[in-house]
Amino acid sequence: MIDLAYVRANLPTVEAKLRARGTDPSLLADFASIDRDRRDAITRVETLKAQRNQLTTEIAKLRKAGEDASGPTEQTRILKAELESLEQTAADADGRLKEILQSLPNLQANDVPEGKSADDNVEVKRWGTIPEIANPKPHWELGEQLGILDFDRAAKISGSRFVVQFGQGARLERALANFMLDLHTREHGYTEVLPPNMVNSKSLFGTGQLPKFAEDLFHCDDKGPYVPGVQQENDHWLIPTAEVPVTNLFRDETLEESELPISFCAYTPCYRSEAGSYGRDVRGMIRQHQFQKVELVKFARPEDSAAQHEALTRNAETVLEKLGLPYRRMLLCAGDMGAGAAKTYDLEVWLPGQALYREISSCSNFHDFQARRANIRFKAAQAKKSEYLHTLNGSGLAVGRTYVAILENYQQPDGSIRIPEVLVPYMNGETTITRQKVRS
Repeated sequence: MIDLAYVRANLPTVEAKLRARGTDPSLLADFASIDRDRRDAITRVETLKAQRNQLTTEIAKLRKAGEDASGPTEQTRILKAELESLEQTAADADGRLKEILQSLPNLQANDVPEGKSADDNVEVKRWGTIPEIANPKPHWELGEQLGILDFDRAAKISGSRFVVQFGQGARLERALANFMLDLHTREHGYTEVLPPNMVNSKSLFGTGQLPKFAEDLFHCDDKGPYVPGVQQENDHWLIPTAEVPVTNLFRDETLEESELPISFCAYTPCYRSEAGSYGRDVRGMIRQHQFQKVELVKFARPEDSAAQHEALTRNAETVLEKLGLPYRRMLLCAGDMGAGAAKTYDLEVWLPGQALYREISSCSNFHDFQARRANIRFKAAQAKKSEYLHTLNGSGLAVGRTYVAILENYQQPDGSIRIPEVLVPYMNGETTITRQKVRS
């Protein structure tokens, strides 16, 4: 959520940034008048309270002197009614302002390039050599031929956009997750967290998924559709990413400055409805309803968050480099960023079987956008007041897409898959994935 005081003081700038993000600035059309009414009501309330205090003093003096206090007493009664009306006016205006601010995306950082779509993103770096593979196959063909991926049986038991993994394929998924967690905890300084896979509405509001993106989520309860602001008896959603529970660990808390930065990593399943993706990536493991991911989350001081963003992105890149997977880093333009992000780098891995780069990690600095929604603050030792910290997160990495990249980049002429050297210890010493026997 954007700072109200900032919007008030920089309304033209905010409107321009919203346009650059592809958001209609008319959402702010009534902001100035509502804000003015709110402040006028608050000012009038303070004036009337001062008058009431004077009358109270006057009434006390009159009664002490045994004189008639009915006049000022009546004035007090009238003031009380006017105060209640003005306080309600201010509260109503405050609620309307919050609704406006909650509907807005974050404001992009000043170094985010202009643009409307992925075509306008800027390539920052490229790493690795694209392997020369004669007639490369996509991962779904490789996996099915090897007997390690079964999309048909997954569809039978669950529906479309699911997969069952067998044998060395299932082990590869587990190996990747363990490798990533070990790398981030042992070399990059993250603390591992195992959070719940179900969260409440307040948590999803804190990280920005609710109320705007409810259709992208899986709601677990049968108490009716989600209604913003209405607390349900049972309030559970499947997490779309570990970002949600991990960021909300400190919701409504104030941390000490000395604790920052805090770096967490978490391995969880993720659940997404893929609303609006009909017909896209219907084959394979790129866009599924359930997938596993190692998530990186940071809490930082505002003045440190830019450097922490670079560090987090570099940590994710290291996974790709140790696995020997060619990738590129893209700086997203204003029109292609997620609603909550102030700045985002996408890491895109090369997939020979599809002859293109595909996103495998999205690393974002949210500035204080999520911290305001989740009320996460920090306080310096000598400071009189606390302030909102900055939150950051990114995939380190999406395990399923890393799995896909290994199958396609390490495919051999005989259809087998060579296992990257760093994964061999996690694969019980096996160096190659060969044809699996599904039934014994």
